[in-house]
Amino acid sequence: MSVMNQYHEQVFGIINRIHNEEKDRILKVAQVIAEHIKKDKLVYVWGPGGHSNLATMEIFFRAGGLMHINAILDGGTMLNHGALRSMQIERLPGYGKVVINDYGIGEGDLVIIVNAYGINAATIEAALESKENGATTIGICSFEHAESTPQNHIARHPSKKNLHEIVDYAIDSKIQVGDAVIKLDDFEQKIGALSTFANAYAMNCIVIEAIDMLVKQGIKPPVWMSGNADGGDEWNNQFLGKFKDKIKVL
Repeated sequence: MSVMNQYHEQVFGIINRIHNEEKDRILKVAQVIAEHIKKDKLVYVWGPGGHSNLATMEIFFRAGGLMHINAILDGGTMLNHGALRSMQIERLPGYGKVVINDYGIGEGDLVIIVNAYGINAATIEAALESKENGATTIGICSFEHAESTPQNHIARHPSKKNLHEIVDYAIDSKIQVGDAVIKLDDFEQKIGALSTFANAYAMNCIVIEAIDMLVKQGIKPPVWMSGNADGGDEWNNQFLGKFKDKIKVL
């Protein structure tokens, strides 16, 4: 079997696991989000870590996605400002607290925190600070990876806690330890990471289920249309005035 075929099996395998094993958790989280949007409140999303930021971007300003998503695209952990710098910052105690408070997240807010491994200092601190401030927290991460990481690992928050043990609601992304899944003969390091696929599938499932729940209640939430589709700009412009000054990176 070619490595491409192996990877194909792994990608669809993890998506199927999330679909079959996390369905109840996804539906519960979607319900929480739907109730929040019924109050016309924003949903904050942050992926504190290099590629975990992709999960935030996946559902922000996205065709078919909720306009109520308020993406935290903090430059500190973004790879375009330096990959090694990003890794150092995601391990920096105190940083997650600064970001959460910079966005003014507090009582009655809703925050989704996405991190493939669910252990780094910025991730744990974001969850702890959000809860301390009175926000409801949702975590998406690999339970296996978090629980398998040694307590003394350099990336861990000083509390040694795991994201899925802190948040109010958690979804398991099923990522294996180390993320990469393909083992070649005579080659030490595995290749082919899965976390982006897993996070994107889980995040989009949450969003579309929340929209479906709202529509079934007779509520039509504002949803983005692709600006590259005919009529897209006109559709989106109906709602921009409502969100332009509320969402920092819009």
